[in-house]
Amino acid sequence: MDITFSLNGNPVSLTDVPPTTTLLDWLREDRQLTGTKEGCNEGDCGACTVMVTDESGTQALNGCILFLPQVNGKHVTTVEGLSAPDGTLHPAQTAMIDAHGSQCGFCTPGFVVSMASAHLNGSTDHDIQLAGNLCRCTGYAPIIRAAEAITEQPVPDHLLFLAKNTEALQPATAPAPGDTQVQPHTSDALATWYAANPDATLIAGATDVGLWVTKQFPDLGKVAFLNQCDELSGVTETATEIRIGAMTTLSDLETAIAPHHPSFAAMIRRYASVQVRNAATIGGNIANGSPIGDGPPALIALGATLHLRHGDTRRSLALEDFFIDYGKQDRAAGEFVEAITIPKQTDTLRCYKLSKRFDQDISAVCGCLSITREGDIITAARLAYGGMAGTPKRASTAEAALIGNPFTETTMQSAMAAMAQDFQPLSDMRASAGYRLKTAQNMLLRYLHEAEGHATNVSEVTS
Repeated sequence: MDITFSLNGNPVSLTDVPPTTTLLDWLREDRQLTGTKEGCNEGDCGACTVMVTDESGTQALNGCILFLPQVNGKHVTTVEGLSAPDGTLHPAQTAMIDAHGSQCGFCTPGFVVSMASAHLNGSTDHDIQLAGNLCRCTGYAPIIRAAEAITEQPVPDHLLFLAKNTEALQPATAPAPGDTQVQPHTSDALATWYAANPDATLIAGATDVGLWVTKQFPDLGKVAFLNQCDELSGVTETATEIRIGAMTTLSDLETAIAPHHPSFAAMIRRYASVQVRNAATIGGNIANGSPIGDGPPALIALGATLHLRHGDTRRSLALEDFFIDYGKQDRAAGEFVEAITIPKQTDTLRCYKLSKRFDQDISAVCGCLSITREGDIITAARLAYGGMAGTPKRASTAEAALIGNPFTETTMQSAMAAMAQDFQPLSDMRASAGYRLKTAQNMLLRYLHEAEGHATNVSEVTS
């Protein structure tokens, strides 16, 4: 593919680049910019963090699972580009020195780029902004102190210039049916090409496909990069529903859904890291069909509808019906996820993510529960779980045990017993089958106690 972007303020034009070349590999091998490190090579450690700027703003992203076509038309800043042209260090670099935030130094460039991105955006939730960067030498205290120290300092002029000059650097070109590597700019162009090339791999945020490439080294063959299909991005609202484009990133979804369903937004904040959430899309989270994806249980509990497109033909189905079996979804060859809609509703949703780590971890169980009452009687219930079966799945037997009964602990205990008929979970490295079932059942009790005003979140309990 032909790719044009800006690197540390300088234009770059590449011709016939293999489309699954990662930005990390290209930086280190082609440009010898070795400040961007390879650590885990799967988006977990943050040593490869780069700053990417376009018309939507500036974001920290993992260079190790970011393919070169994904920076087409954008500005890329590495740790080498943070200092001013006259050599003056970025405030984050100076603060890390002053706070003794670096020891072996391997992780330091990634931390500094994450800090600089947050600083440019005015983000001061440092624990969240740096959760995707790992340090095993100094620990986080001096690094957080460094981040706090630069909060009131101005953004360097050369980075402000990039942030204010974000016109596209690459003209739009419509893909031809015979092309094997495409980056369509409209959903119509994507639909036409994908219908003619149904065996192709669609790449949204690459937070999943990127690991295929870095860990398994496959030849993906035909590929389409969707990140410039603006029509597939964004959240819109009507009086009756919320429509979420498939290419909406989890970062953008968190912001948009928070006023409506804050528990869903709080769970999204625990999805991987800032770098991953800035790239990962809700459509990709659904389309890959993972039984442990955190997005589908919440959307299923909200009664979401999935919208699919094949050429000029569109169809819709309940999201829960999309997942047929492990690794099998109701999606035809050449058909792609276009959007998700959820009905506007009174917020009764609570999302509980159970994992060994608070941040940056895959759920052992993800339970998303919505229970509707009239007075003290339960009139509707949607209990959706991930990690309990080969697909995201509702606890229909437990739901039936709730509906029509009073909202009491006795009713919850009855539904908890019924849930044993809904799931036969597996034991694996994350949790045993018995632990999964017990904790999934206990989420019903937690829902009740929260509704009664009791403190249930161990991270918020104080003496």
